[in-house]
Amino acid sequence: MFLFVTGNAPLSSICTKVPSRINIISYVVPQEHRENADTFPFANALRNIVFGAFLLYCLLPAIWIITAISKDNSQIFLTFGLWFASPPHFFENLIGLFTVQDGIFLRWFRNSLLYAGSITLGSTLICAMGGYAFSKYDFPYKQVLFNFILGTIMVPSTALVFPLFLLLIKVGLVNTMWGIILPGLVNPFGLYLMKTFWDLGCPTELIEASRLEGASEWQIFWRIGLPVMQNGLVTVALLSFVGSWNNFFFPLIVLNQENLYPLTLGLNVWNSVGSVAGGRPVYNLIALGSLISVLPLLIAIIVLGKYWRRGLIAGAIEG
Repeated sequence: MFLFVTGNAPLSSICTKVPSRINIISYVVPQEHRENADTFPFANALRNIVFGAFLLYCLLPAIWIITAISKDNSQIFLTFGLWFASPPHFFENLIGLFTVQDGIFLRWFRNSLLYAGSITLGSTLICAMGGYAFSKYDFPYKQVLFNFILGTIMVPSTALVFPLFLLLIKVGLVNTMWGIILPGLVNPFGLYLMKTFWDLGCPTELIEASRLEGASEWQIFWRIGLPVMQNGLVTVALLSFVGSWNNFFFPLIVLNQENLYPLTLGLNVWNSVGSVAGGRPVYNLIALGSLISVLPLLIAIIVLGKYWRRGLIAGAIEG
């Protein structure tokens, strides 16, 4: 392991603070470079302004929706958008969100969990199996087939909606949960990722040694391969979960019953109609529902993020 040190500090003061197994490579920043960094205050200020503008661009919508959940409908339009209402109406909004239209928000939330969970588990398993096959087996037209799968990644998903809709009509799956779940199991990019993880993280020698020990192909995949593919599986699962949870256009085409809508489509119906329950606007409930709809994504990223980062770092190092 190497430790790179910049500046003019004496190496003796640094060596006493690092383990002996670390090799120290000192690099002294040239004086003219340090002077150039100090002679362009305008460039530094401009850079900070640009970064600050991007930070505000990302934070302002989040701040607005957090403050909006404390307001009723009139306060959303009549009060300052980046501050809380006084007195707050959070609990009234929360009760209204779970009771309006006989609690249909809870049904939409359950539908989103069902769609995203089923698609995530199914597509991750299919990608793991497909990636294993492309990585560890040799069969005719293997590279041609894999190149074809890679080519499908470049096809926009919206271009496939109408052909899929016609296919679902033929098999009678329009306006059903299976009409959302089955197409979502196909994940060409996830298969490509899993093939890469199998190539880098599971040596062929390990597979061959397991075969010599008498393990079946099924045992090798489940008991030897998958445990070492933990980072890759989590990476594909997270990408699949986020994509299926945020899916909007395909359910809009396939579904026409409100009790089958996911959260994305249900909240959009409230927003486009602008009123429910006898003409009463529910913009405050839309804001609260939108904030709640983000929570599963945050939980998934917080709980599984460390495995995802390990997978990305491992891929970068091996690559």
